[in-house]
Amino acid sequence: MTNVGMVGAGRWGGNWIRTLAALPHTQLRWVCDVSPASFDKIRQQFPHVHTTTRLDDLLDDATLNGIVIATTAPTHFEVARKAIRAGKHVMVEKPMTLATADAVELTELADRTHRILMVGHLLEYHPVIRRIRGMIECGELGNVHYLYQQRLNLGTIRADENAWWSLAPHDISVANRLLGAAPISVQCRGQSIVKPNIADVVFAVLEYPGGRLAHVHVSWLDPHKSRKLVVVGSRKMVIFDDAADPKLLILDKRFHQDGEMIMLRHGQTTAPESDAAEPLALEAQHFIDCIRSGARPISDGQAGTMVVSVLEHGQRSLDQGGVIVPLPPLAPALRQSA
Repeated sequence: MTNVGMVGAGRWGGNWIRTLAALPHTQLRWVCDVSPASFDKIRQQFPHVHTTTRLDDLLDDATLNGIVIATTAPTHFEVARKAIRAGKHVMVEKPMTLATADAVELTELADRTHRILMVGHLLEYHPVIRRIRGMIECGELGNVHYLYQQRLNLGTIRADENAWWSLAPHDISVANRLLGAAPISVQCRGQSIVKPNIADVVFAVLEYPGGRLAHVHVSWLDPHKSRKLVVVGSRKMVIFDDAADPKLLILDKRFHQDGEMIMLRHGQTTAPESDAAEPLALEAQHFIDCIRSGARPISDGQAGTMVVSVLEHGQRSLDQGGVIVPLPPLAPALRQSA
C-alpha cells in the first residue's frame, strides 16, 4: 500500500482527491488546506481521510510516502521544498515554480535526497499526445516542421496570474515533448484588456534547434472554447482537438519537389480510435508507480525547469513589447530529459 497526502483542496485539488482515492493499492491519508471550508464534504465522501490546515501534520507522518501539491503557484516552491526535505516524494502542479532558479534548486534537492519530483504537466499523459509522440519517434510524420496550439475560453479571469502563466505551461510542455528539445528563444505579445498588467491573451513563438517553430495562443477572453494542437511534418500532419469527436485526425498531406515543380499531395484523412483513459488518472498512477519503482517520472523536475524557463523569459518578452528573448542553456542534465 502506498500512502499519499494532498495539499490544496480547491477546484483542481478536488479532482486530485477523487482520483487518488480511487487508485488501487493506494491510500489517501491526508488532505491539507489553509481553508477548512471544504473539509465537511471531504469527510462525507472519504471518511477515512484525515483533514488538517497544518502542512506539518503531513510532513511528520512517517507512514506517508508521497505528497501531491495543488496550491496556488506562488506557494509551490516552499511547500515542495519542505516536503522533499521531510523525505516525501512530491508531485507539484504546474507551473512548478515562478522562477527558474527555484526550479533548479528543487530538482537538485530531489536528486541529492533520492526523492521523486514530478510536475503536473497533465497533457504529457494524455493518450493522444503519447500517440503523436510515438508517431514522431517512429518517423511516421517525417521531420516536424512546426506545430501550433490554441488554449482559449471565455473566463475564468484571474487576478493573481496572467493567461501566459495560467494556460501556457500545458502547451510549452507538449511542444518540448513532441520536439524533443528545449527552445532556444521565445517571443510573446499580449494584451491586458480586463485588468491592467494582467495579460488576457498572449501569442507566443518558440524557436527550437533546427529552425523548428511552435506557436502558442492562449486566452481567457475568446468567444469559443478551443483545445487544439496541429503538427505539420514532412510526411503527414496531425490535428488533436480535445474538444471534438474524434479527437485525433491523421492527414496524409505534404508537398514534394520534382525538379522545378512543387507537387502537393492530398491523401487520405484517418480518424483512429483514441484511448478513453482519463489523463489525470494516468498521471496519478504514474506518480504512484514511480514512488514504488524509483523510476524517474516523464514530467520530472528537469522537464518542469524547462517549462519555467520558457515562462520566465516569455514574460520578459511580454513586458518588453514582444522582443525575441534568447533562452540561456540549462545544465546538460536538464536538457537531456526533454
